[in-house]
Amino acid sequence: MINAIYFDLGGVIVRTEDKTPRAALGAEFGMTYDEMDAFVFRCQTAKLASIGQISEQEHWREVARRLNLPEAEGPRLSQAFFAGDRVDRELLAFIQSLRPALKTGVISNAWDGLRAYMLREGFLTPFDAVIISAEVGIIKPDPRIYQRALEKLNIDAEEAIFVDDFPENIAAANALGMRGVHFQSAAQALKEIQQIL
Repeated sequence: MINAIYFDLGGVIVRTEDKTPRAALGAEFGMTYDEMDAFVFRCQTAKLASIGQISEQEHWREVARRLNLPEAEGPRLSQAFFAGDRVDRELLAFIQSLRPALKTGVISNAWDGLRAYMLREGFLTPFDAVIISAEVGIIKPDPRIYQRALEKLNIDAEEAIFVDDFPENIAAANALGMRGVHFQSAAQALKEIQQIL
């Protein structure tokens, strides 16, 4: 029996719906959209920020330095990079509708600014547990982050669904006994969730 459902955040609840701002930022530095994406997400400071060893602000200061800009440019770069991101309010309404019959949670590989962002955007309250890699020092697909999330809601893996956009994160959840749903679109994911329920 399913008693809880966990969601990834980036790429699921919050998605880059408008690629124009990030593409424009990349063009400013002679990069494509994908190159700019990798420049920010696939570097050493991004990894350190994801496990809480440095702050999100420190990461963006380093991004600025690597672009030969003053560190003070960090906030502008961050704002431009994420300007095309949108919160899926319909998906949040669906998550809210599952409560209180089901417990709900987030398991996210994210930097230390995520909880404040969720609070600012008004979607922290639909979740009974929010597990952020920067706060626990563990990133998906490490099984320990899923175990932490399950312990937080006091449920067994077999009682939980996990929704994520990366196949390797779904595979790790499945290996623990959770029911994984690979997010490719909101409509597809909701259909699969409803089939499981």
